[in-house]
Amino acid sequence: MGSQVAVIQFPGSNCEHDAYHLISKVLHHPVEFIWHQSRDLKGCEAIIVPGGFSYGDYLRTGAIARFSPVMESVKNFVSQGGLVLGICNGFQILLETGLLKGAMLRNRRLKYVCRHVTIRIENVKTSFTHLAEFGDVLSVPIGHMEGNYIIPSDELEQLEQKKQIVFRYCSTNGKITESSNPNGSLSNIAGICNFQGNVLGMMPHPERASESLLGSRDGLVIFQSIIESRPLKP
Repeated sequence: MGSQVAVIQFPGSNCEHDAYHLISKVLHHPVEFIWHQSRDLKGCEAIIVPGGFSYGDYLRTGAIARFSPVMESVKNFVSQGGLVLGICNGFQILLETGLLKGAMLRNRRLKYVCRHVTIRIENVKTSFTHLAEFGDVLSVPIGHMEGNYIIPSDELEQLEQKKQIVFRYCSTNGKITESSNPNGSLSNIAGICNFQGNVLGMMPHPERASESLLGSRDGLVIFQSIIESRPLKP
């Protein structure tokens, strides 16, 4: 990928600088912020919709941000094959815009969860995971109140069949267990992609696990995959 990565800023975002730092200082790749009121994506080839609390999470997480002018441009960008990564609140926004299927409920114990978890890579045939190995276990942090992913059973079956489940919460040895599920998410789902494979939403924060200083570099492979992306079949 030769062009820059764009990081969208909403009122209430608080993880955009983490993503910007990672792209610019760790991976040494061009990156630029885009304010939510702009419709100009500045010729980028990949977009990060960051975590935080867009619009204070009023009404419902991501429910107001979906109406920001930039999201119409993001939808057009996706329709043309552009790559979009939504992290935590960014995932919630992508669900609200309809770019990904499903919805979020409050965590099953109705408490904010902030800790490191382990997730297993279920699909490496995406532009976000093609540098990883199937079954790799990543140690990454989470920080959310509404991460309990739900979807109707018939649509869950479609996600399974079309290999759109990209990450699942797991034990440190890669087993999918109820005890390794931090929020009650259906089928231990931590991240999904669209059928075309160019939109990924995930609740864990890989940008917070991309330097040794942070205690884990496991999340780096996701951003390396984006920057070194190539056309892949979903």
